Amino acid sequence: LQKLIHLLQATDDPLIQEQALITLSNSAAFSVNQDIIRNLDGLSVIGGMLSNCVPKVKEKALNALNNLSMNIKNQEEIQVFITQVCGTVESAPLNSDVQLAGLRLLTNMSVTNDYHQKMINSIPCFLHLLSEGTERTQIQVLKVLVNLSANPAMTRHLLRAQV
Repeated sequence: LQKLIHLLQATDDPLIQEQALITLSNSAAFSVNQDIIRNLDGLSVIGGMLSNCVPKVKEKALNALNNLSMNIKNQEEIQVFITQVCGTVESAPLNSDVQLAGLRLLTNMSVTNDYHQKMINSIPCFLHLLSEGTERTQIQVLKVLVNLSANPAMTRHLLRAQV
């Protein structure tokens, strides 16, 4: 895992970045690896890939963070990327793999109320995707909205959102 993280930092080759991210994402299926990746500063390295201009690399980084977000301690570190992930969801092509990967990560990050405030500005986007997206996109957006709606502090923001 350490070599993969170092490889991810050392290369500019999108194909190598994509494969390293896929491997890290698969490794994150095991909770012991989730802790190891966090302790090796892997979350910030993977999060850095969210700025990559290659859509496949960005998608794989979102998928890896999604798998890593199943761990509460990892969520505490991943939360610094929520605003960027929301921006990615908003700017990605409608119904794209990048958009869906971002929505999946936001779903996991919104299971608890801890990070809902970071998603408030994206509520109009979520509602737009609900009306314009394909069924796959709509289902993913609904999961985020259901999580947000379970928090009474979000009621005003959800009801006042301009669509």
